[in-house]
Amino acid sequence: MSIGGSVGKRLAPRITQIAPEMTNNFVREALNRAILGVGPLPAAAVSARKQLDDEHGNVDRAIREVIDQHVRYAGAQGFLTNLGGLVTAVVSVPANISGLAMIQCRMIAGIADLRGYDLADPRVRNAILTCMLGKDDVERLVRKKKLPAPPMALATAPAHDPDLERLITAEVASELITRVAGKRLATTIGRRVPVVGGLVGLSADAYATWRVGRYADKELLPRARR
Repeated sequence: MSIGGSVGKRLAPRITQIAPEMTNNFVREALNRAILGVGPLPAAAVSARKQLDDEHGNVDRAIREVIDQHVRYAGAQGFLTNLGGLVTAVVSVPANISGLAMIQCRMIAGIADLRGYDLADPRVRNAILTCMLGKDDVERLVRKKKLPAPPMALATAPAHDPDLERLITAEVASELITRVAGKRLATTIGRRVPVVGGLVGLSADAYATWRVGRYADKELLPRARR
């Protein structure tokens, strides 16, 4: 395991254990803001349907555009929040975690909307958050029976499970902290070169977002709108 990965793996459980409500709340708040819109960014569904109009109703092309757009967003915030190197790492890492969470939530919510899911449904929101974990972590949690099923099945479950929601938000918070506060912080501190740290942040966040988007695209199969 890399130094960054090791740091992240040690740091994430400590933060989520010390302040579980804080970490869970930031994940839920990121999802709410992504779905409803924040600042200059319109609601996820509004943005996704504009892409659909631009692609003349072709859902698959619209989803590709949604993914590409959010990969660019993720790369930009990854560059900016890692630009300061060692001096600003303590401040920028939380900003990087929050920014990446909202961008990925917004991307997956846009995909879900284009595939016919109701973003107000708590089961769908659980599925969106689960997609953020990525295929490998989802399969691992299902094997360990921590998750009952992958995102598609969660989105169409017979009923919403509040306990499952808490588990998912904790896992997502832990994963984001591992990715950002571990790998990126350790890499930036190790290099001590601000511009290099920015480029590392750009490529790491863009790639992670692309992978999550591809997983959501394959996992959230089309549903008929009601």
